[in-house]
Amino acid sequence: MTAETTDHTYTIKEAAALAGLPASTLRYYETIGVIAPVGRGATSGHRVYTDEDLNLLVGVACLAATGMSVSDMRRYVANGQLGTAAADEQIALLSARAERLAEEARLVEIRQRYVRIKIEYWRAAAAGDAAEAERLAVTARSLVKQLRPTE
Repeated sequence: MTAETTDHTYTIKEAAALAGLPASTLRYYETIGVIAPVGRGATSGHRVYTDEDLNLLVGVACLAATGMSVSDMRRYVANGQLGTAAADEQIALLSARAERLAEEARLVEIRQRYVRIKIEYWRAAAAGDAAEAERLAVTARSLVKQLRPTE
């Protein structure tokens, strides 16, 4: 018994919703070469996305969500067509993104700590605990220093 495979097709509106990107972004990515030109309906001439197209769009949406540049996304997708021959460059592109995301996560964690400390500061201030408020203010200032760009 063989399993039937059904190839689905999607309009640009459907593909955009499933990929989590605006339709204008799909058209833009096609125009600038992040994705290959999409097939067109025989009678309507409208874009018709396949399951394979949709898988690529979801992957590109993930890369975009990491903050990867359009240029790097274009390289990544093009390298994907080369398979293992481009593995080193793919690893380099993704490693650079991973490092940047780790730094962003570190900064977000510091900002979260800052907000928690400021909440505690205002609680101490409202309760009239000047000593605790001052201790928390000093701690908050030290966190702010950690958020400044290094020179």
